[in-house]
Parts: sequence; structure tokens; C-alpha cells
Amino acid sequence: MAIIRVKNLLIRTYIGFNPEELRNKQDVVINMSIKADVSRAIKNDDVDNSYNYKVITKKVIALVQEGKFKMLENLTQQVLDLIMKNPNVEWAKVEVDKPHALRFAESVSIELEANRKI
Repeated sequence: MAIIRVKNLLIRTYIGFNPEELRNKQDVVINMSIKADVSRAIKNDDVDNSYNYKVITKKVIALVQEGKFKMLENLTQQVLDLIMKNPNVEWAKVEVDKPHALRFAESVSIELEANRKI
């Protein structure tokens, strides 16, 4: 098993429920940790036997850029659900930051994780 991490993925999306948030896209920063079986990829040095982080990252970008989310919790859960669709994923954790959501804070974040019941 390997832990694959995608760090500080910066994406613009509609996030929030205030009038200006409904009209203007904002930045979110996504961090993902994904535990997946890559033993065959290590043995064969073959991408077809690995968990392709480029593919999941593109799917996350599309989901977030095309979506509209009122709550950070909902956005985070949708990203986590997308990752967990792959049967090779045993566990995943997603943290989504919304920079400048609070006046005196750098950001607010939500972190969710899922574990496949084996």
C-alpha cells in the first residue's frame, strides 16, 4: 500500500451562499491523501497497474470548477466520494480550504476521510 498525496491544488469555484459568493468564483485549496494498492506498479514499473493520480486530479478539477457549492462540507464530501469510487482505494482523506473566509483568519477548512470496509 502507498499513500499518494496531492498538495495545495488551487481551483476556482462558486462556494458560499452570500449574494457576492453566488456571482463570483473564489479560490479553494484542496489537499488529498489516498491509500491505494500500487504493489503491481512497483513490481512492473507500469502505470496501468498503479493508481493514476493525474487522472483523479483531473476529475477533481472538473468537479470543482464546474460545480456550485453552498457549503464547504458538501464540496469536501463530493471530492472524497469521487476518490472512493476507485476500488483500489482503501482509505482517503480530503481537506478543502477556503482562503479569506473569515476576516482575521488565513483560511477555513473542512477535512473528511473515508475507509473502505473490507
